[in-house]
Amino acid sequence: MSHKSRKLADSLRQHFGGRLLSINEALAEVGIEVASNDYLELLGELRESGQFDYAQLIDLCGVDYATHGDNLTGKRFAVVVHLLSITHNQRLRVRTFANDDDFPSVDSATQIWASADWYEREAFDLFGIVFPGHNDLRRILTDYGFSGHPFRKDFPVSGHVEVRYDPEAGRVIYQPVSIEPREVTPRIIRQPGFGNSGE
Repeated sequence: MSHKSRKLADSLRQHFGGRLLSINEALAEVGIEVASNDYLELLGELRESGQFDYAQLIDLCGVDYATHGDNLTGKRFAVVVHLLSITHNQRLRVRTFANDDDFPSVDSATQIWASADWYEREAFDLFGIVFPGHNDLRRILTDYGFSGHPFRKDFPVSGHVEVRYDPEAGRVIYQPVSIEPREVTPRIIRQPGFGNSGE
């Protein structure tokens, strides 16, 4: 860790103590993990405390760890928040996991940063993560009639339905996907002796 990152990490440990599940540095940014029960309170303290003063929420995204080998918690869905302190010229990454994989839910940060609004709608739309406390949680990128959450690891690449214009009906129609699933494995053909040094 750099000196600046180490100083921030020490301040975070001192201030939040046992509420931090982990702390690390990646890509020159400090990252912390907290339990979903402590998430909202901790975010509020990060914003209001002059010691940290994270006045800006830069990004909020969902993550599906279904097939991620480094996921030691065993939980599937996480919310990752990227914060910026203009006062201290420092960024911070905060991650929390939803407790229930079947109905992932993490408290909304919109009461702390209004900018979380559309980010949380995106995480809901693409990953199916619900944000209790959000005033207008509805799809933002997919169609209103869309079924499923396309960034989940178990969502089929071809989707469930396709949309096309039907000239006979004179309108756009939805129908089951007509593309047959196939495995695209590169076929490798090598000439005899390929790769030999010719000795």
